[in-house]
Amino acid sequence: MGDLHKKTDSGDEPTLHRSVGPFQMALYGLGSMLGAGIYGLIGKAAGEVGNAVWLAFLVALVAALLTALSYASLGSRYPRAAGAVYVAHRAYGFPLLSFMVGLALVCSGLTSVATQSRVFGANFIELFGLNGMPIVAIALCYLFAMTVIVFRGIQEAMWVNVLCTVVSIAGLLLVVAVGVSYWGSVDYLETPPTSGGEQTFLIVIQGAVLAFFAFIGFEDMYNVAEEVREPERTIPLGLVSAMVIAAVIYIAVAITAVSVVPWQELAAAPGPITEVVARAAPIVPPILFTAITIFAVANTGLVNFVTASRLLYGMSRQNLLPNHLGRVHRHRRTPHIAILVLFLVLVPLALMGTIAELAAATVLLLLTVFAVVNGSLFILKGRKGEPPGRFEIPRIIPALGFLVCLGLIAVRVSTGDWRAPAIAGGLLLGCFLIYLLMRMLDPEAMREIGREDA
Repeated sequence: MGDLHKKTDSGDEPTLHRSVGPFQMALYGLGSMLGAGIYGLIGKAAGEVGNAVWLAFLVALVAALLTALSYASLGSRYPRAAGAVYVAHRAYGFPLLSFMVGLALVCSGLTSVATQSRVFGANFIELFGLNGMPIVAIALCYLFAMTVIVFRGIQEAMWVNVLCTVVSIAGLLLVVAVGVSYWGSVDYLETPPTSGGEQTFLIVIQGAVLAFFAFIGFEDMYNVAEEVREPERTIPLGLVSAMVIAAVIYIAVAITAVSVVPWQELAAAPGPITEVVARAAPIVPPILFTAITIFAVANTGLVNFVTASRLLYGMSRQNLLPNHLGRVHRHRRTPHIAILVLFLVLVPLALMGTIAELAAATVLLLLTVFAVVNGSLFILKGRKGEPPGRFEIPRIIPALGFLVCLGLIAVRVSTGDWRAPAIAGGLLLGCFLIYLLMRMLDPEAMREIGREDA
């Protein structure tokens, strides 16, 4: 174990390939945010907020944008893989915190990919009428295909992402196109009646908490920083652009949905978007949205796979994980060992029954990471000698982002469902035990945590 974290000093060690520009960066973020979740989220949000669902998305954008701007600023300051891990250590100087931030992000990525593989399998079987085919068989084929694409190179992964993102956007724009003639037909501030006399703005805030999760995914953009051209400029530009485009699409879809279908029926519909199109344009076959969902789901899984592999790579380069995970394939210029390890972990995850509770727990982990990242920027901006980035924001923004994330955590925990917090706590405990094990096996290497790779 003596060389667990030892890095090579040879100048010919292969590195990640910088080839991603602003356009691909923005689509990468959009691909992560515009997943299949929005197709069901509209109905749930309408049940909470009524016709004011568009306003809930607008409020959610403001809340999410606080943390997104912190990520954009940090990306312009410290553009590197596993950037959240790096800035946490730079700000707090606490190796255990850095380690747990990194593994929490990896866990969220793994559960997302495993979940998407099963959703992909179910939709694939429905689209092609493969009744009797086990979902897990399609799910495993999907995981293998994603592994090959991610191994082939960042450019290949980015172009697949571009294709899937364009299809996903086209599907949502189709919804707007067939329903735009219905705009103006309802009161867009109508909310569900309440017995407690709640004000409209309180109802909107409750809906915004739900809508916030439609924006989760922007954090993935930071983790490909070492494969981005001019990352100090490209990361902020791509990140903010992706957030704004996603918000415009979400709000337009929300207005269209409640204009075509009464919000009470929209909330009860098993496929709210499909219901909207069926009423506004019966000529469009419902199976079309099954196909679009396949692209959206495949894309979300791909982005999370890329992100998780770069997290393992970046944590290795920061001496938080074994050296082998930081190896880069000489020809493909991808972290091939990290990719293989992820595939081996994902296979048993995909074979599990339902992992919905595990996926819900990772939302709590992500919000915890967001709070840590906002706090990191707040500290670093107040520290003398820290180099500024090309995209600077007022210090109040990360402070507000920190408070918003804590508030969302409190809301999630206060729902009374103890299973998701228990799983999140169990994952954090597992991360802590792994940290203790690594300290026991190689205490000297763990003292090198946070030192930049040669």
